[in-house]
Amino acid sequence: MSQTTTATSAVGALRRARRLVPGDRVALVATSGPLEAAQVEAGTAILRSWGLEVVPGAHHRDNHLGYLAGTDADRAADFQQAWLDPTVAAVICARGGYGVQRMVDLLDWDALRAAPPKALVGFSDITVLHEAVAQRLGVPTLYGPLGTGATFIADPPTAEHLRRTLFEPETTLVVGSTGTPLVPGTAHGTTAGGCAALLAAERGTPTARPSFAGTILLLEDVGEHPYQLDRILTQLIRSGALEGVAGIALGSWEDCGPLDQVRATMHDRLAPLGVPVVWEFGFGHCPSTLTVPLGLPATLDADAGTLTFDVPALTAHPAE
Repeated sequence: MSQTTTATSAVGALRRARRLVPGDRVALVATSGPLEAAQVEAGTAILRSWGLEVVPGAHHRDNHLGYLAGTDADRAADFQQAWLDPTVAAVICARGGYGVQRMVDLLDWDALRAAPPKALVGFSDITVLHEAVAQRLGVPTLYGPLGTGATFIADPPTAEHLRRTLFEPETTLVVGSTGTPLVPGTAHGTTAGGCAALLAAERGTPTARPSFAGTILLLEDVGEHPYQLDRILTQLIRSGALEGVAGIALGSWEDCGPLDQVRATMHDRLAPLGVPVVWEFGFGHCPSTLTVPLGLPATLDADAGTLTFDVPALTAHPAE
């Protein structure tokens, strides 16, 4: 049986960042793992081809402990400086890996809240920043490719979908079409989520939201076997995080084992929630990935495999 669920949202209360135009300055910030010079050059070249001026973080080439792009304080300082810089129109995270949880509590959220909103782009480990910005600043963000990521560099459709979302957001109001219903139906709510393991790891921390009630929850992951995904989903369920969720869009599950087992695990844990669930939506750690706005009201159509947003991710006017 098809399910129809709804959740209220206040479009008028959104603090959307403005869309980009040629000539804008964007910050390329390493909030997580260390960067490789060749990937920085390749990613920067794509952004410059869009007419953007790329401003790298001061510590973007640092390496701490072999798996962090500099110390926690330095990574936090780079992000904060970029967000507070009035000449920077967007913050594009350079790569994922690990590290945001170590630096997110070092940010001055009062100062960040006082600054005009700007676009934030990234995925995977950046899930923690997306959640923190949503909870502390109320600013919609973009779950999209990383500025030095292999997919962004090697897959033109990935880069083009991000470009259109940043420059022509009215052309990306409908996202998806390749997904199939795990649980059929439609739902309306505010998009949230990201990497499932990070969402589970955030439970009980200062930046975790009380629950995902009223949201269209995005979930994806990489390198987690079906039993590990079961544990992640069970943690989210037992913590109460999924109580009242309006619908769920499942992205990619790269290197997570046989997809039929992953699908069976998702159905086993999520179908009892009684809300629409879409399988293989096309975002996350896949070879070609969509940019999906977070923090915006949207309608999930599980049967069509689409998310249709009420408003564009970015606006022509700041703080709208």
